[in-house]
Amino acid sequence: MSIIPHAVHDPNLNQGARAGFDQRLRDRLYIADLRARPRTLPNRLLLVLALVGPGLLVMLGDNDAGGVLTYAQTGAAYGLGIFLPMILVLGFIAYIVQEMTIRLGAVTRRGHAELIWKRYGPFWGLFSLVDLVLANILTLVTEFIGIRIGGLAFGIPYAITVPLTLAFVVGTLVFLRYWAWERVALVIAAFNLVFVPLVWMAKPDWGAVAQAFAGGGWMLPGGLLSATFLILLSANIGTSIAPWQLFFQQSCVVDKGLLPKDIPASRRDLMLGVTGMVVVAMAVIIIGAVVLSGLPDARDMTAGAVLHALRLHLGDTAMKLFALGLIEAGLIAAVVITASTAWAIGEALDLPRSLNAKPAQAWRFYAPAVMGTVLAAGVVLFPNLPLGFLNLSVQVIATVFMPAAMLFLLMLLNDKELMGDYANGPLRNGVSIAIMLALILCNVLYGLVTVFPTLFGA
Repeated sequence: MSIIPHAVHDPNLNQGARAGFDQRLRDRLYIADLRARPRTLPNRLLLVLALVGPGLLVMLGDNDAGGVLTYAQTGAAYGLGIFLPMILVLGFIAYIVQEMTIRLGAVTRRGHAELIWKRYGPFWGLFSLVDLVLANILTLVTEFIGIRIGGLAFGIPYAITVPLTLAFVVGTLVFLRYWAWERVALVIAAFNLVFVPLVWMAKPDWGAVAQAFAGGGWMLPGGLLSATFLILLSANIGTSIAPWQLFFQQSCVVDKGLLPKDIPASRRDLMLGVTGMVVVAMAVIIIGAVVLSGLPDARDMTAGAVLHALRLHLGDTAMKLFALGLIEAGLIAAVVITASTAWAIGEALDLPRSLNAKPAQAWRFYAPAVMGTVLAAGVVLFPNLPLGFLNLSVQVIATVFMPAAMLFLLMLLNDKELMGDYANGPLRNGVSIAIMLALILCNVLYGLVTVFPTLFGA
């Protein structure tokens, strides 16, 4: 089925959809005006600020509450070792994968769910949509857990923090148009860097940190095929690349109104986001290695246990900084993941699908995402949840779902009718296929160790 970018004033568009496209056109005219202005430093900065957004949000949103806890668990289990350089590799993989969504969105001006649905039919469209929505709801549960634990560190009951967060996330989604929503999200995302000062407070052995990148000092208890290593490997992959990121960034590019001429700026935006993700991930792994090393069974470690250990080793200020980081990580992820659900369902069901659309015009677009977020928040209000196990399980689920998502992405990027000169070349395809096969291998090994714990002698 041929998919050709439609005109802004398509007579078949309903009122909600037209409102979104009209606002997108105004945003594009603003960017065109910035490009036409004299190339002074203030004008260049305004243009950069106007184009930045999707890449930063997708990668800093990727450093979510579940991801932060995963990195801390990783540092506790493996110290200043193999996972530090691995984060650089995962950053490279994340860039390769997400760059494809930039091109796909800018060239087709269609969201990921819409392209799958219309290109490959309702069966595969529904398959990808159900996977995404289920994974998003499960991931949102971990975000609200992080906010719940972070709030308790400041003496705020989770009966207050969770509903307030829910109200904020829903309010920003429903009542802010895209540009304002993006600016608010970027301000929240900037606080992801709160984990970096904690590294200096932890006073790690910087020689050991450097040695880790040279392949020395790697602790591998149980070996590379142990259950602990494989589950933490899968969880780290799942917190670096996940299906929601594909749907989110492509829809973000479309709703922002970016065009093929904006691809270079969008790549820089993504690289900035990847850099932030890598720096924060390494910081938390180092903190975990210094503060949490030696604690029993890192796989079951909860955010509460991490905060308690930080207070004992580094004091109350460090503990509260980490708690603040947990709240921020959960909040930014909840904001962007909820938006990804709204966009994906709106695209799949051919509803008005722009954050520029007013609630009265596009309530069916907003309602499913709001209900999913309400469900996730409601789950977290139950006491006695297995928090550590649940967190790792959600990250691993993202890794399990990722190969199928990558396959659809690769097929779309190799569709010459859709992409023209922006289609993938042999090198991009080769790297992408290698990434997909590595994900499948990781899933198979983890599955084998889970079902047959002694298979590899672990």
